[in-house]
Amino acid sequence: MEKLTIHILLVEDSASDAYLLHRIFLHAHQEQWEMLHVERLSEAIEASRDSTSTLDNSQIVSRSQRRFDLVLLDLSLPDSIGLDTLKEFQAAVPDIPVVVLTGLDDEDLALQALAEGAQDYLVKDQITIQRLVRAIRYAIERSEILNQVRESEERTRQALAKEQELNELKSNFVAMVSHEFRTPMTTIRTAVEILEYNNDKLTNDRRTKYFDRVQNAINQMLHLLDEILFLSKTEVTKLEYNPTLLNLENFCNELIDILQLNAGSQHSIVFTFQGESTQAQMDEDLLNCILTNLISNAIKYSPQNHTIWFDLICKDRLATFQVRDQGMGIPLKDQTRLFQTFYRASNVGVIQGTGLGLTIVKKCVELHGGHIQLESEPNVGTTVTVTLPLQ
Repeated sequence: MEKLTIHILLVEDSASDAYLLHRIFLHAHQEQWEMLHVERLSEAIEASRDSTSTLDNSQIVSRSQRRFDLVLLDLSLPDSIGLDTLKEFQAAVPDIPVVVLTGLDDEDLALQALAEGAQDYLVKDQITIQRLVRAIRYAIERSEILNQVRESEERTRQALAKEQELNELKSNFVAMVSHEFRTPMTTIRTAVEILEYNNDKLTNDRRTKYFDRVQNAINQMLHLLDEILFLSKTEVTKLEYNPTLLNLENFCNELIDILQLNAGSQHSIVFTFQGESTQAQMDEDLLNCILTNLISNAIKYSPQNHTIWFDLICKDRLATFQVRDQGMGIPLKDQTRLFQTFYRASNVGVIQGTGLGLTIVKKCVELHGGHIQLESEPNVGTTVTVTLPLQ
């Protein structure tokens, strides 16, 4: 046993019995032992909870986190009688070993107390120095062994839960990739067959249309591959943050030109800038990924001929990027899970998507040391706000 101070809580309403136990401790010459005496069960519970009140109920409490290493508990107290005393104390404070004290030499009661979780059972008029010291030491040692077993079980449970989560992610990944690749591959195959077997019957406009379909399908698959590769880098911590000097206003204008070209005349993107300084130290690739995903989502989930608003505010050493749309919106029940891998809102219907975009955005924002906030209402629209430090 390590030479550490052992803190003992004595719960005993009899002054004479408490005095005798104190005398036994003195004669035991256990200088590293300290004892606190209370007379009621409620006082014992309150005193024992002081050191663990900030811990979650599911946490395993180590000896260093407890105020007391052991409780000597009388079963006959002013506010509790019999085995209910032990049950109530252990229900309130389950992580401190208990040695029961009683004036009755009752073997059945002793067995019941041990069955309820007591580490030992001492009859007051039979207590000797050797018996008390042995009971306290053994009780603490057994409690530590039990705690180690519980910690091992908890680690095993967490490992199994993690493995189950990974297996589920793998299954979702396979299903998602199969689904997302099938549609463009079918488009390519159909277009190629038409071009191969009916080429002489097609007008130039029809041929161009089918070639455009093939090109769009290829771009769709390349985009999916880019998302998967990007996500895999973040999972194995290979994704690096490499800030460079950027003029944010120019960067956003150039990005909007590209996105507006892709959106065509079906959507209009309106960009506004507010602030005195446009200079920032940010990772250009990660920032491009953040804004492209958010604006592309706004376009994807908005009806045709609707406007997408993109605002940039540089103030107080922060850059705030806000993307607003008047699209289909996101149900409240889905909003807390949108940043989970492969998760998509329940109202997206047949609109294609992988459920990877917002996961990637969140990781990019975190690499910048920023934060992201989403507000949405079905059939009203969605606003996503990203705040990043300018330097």
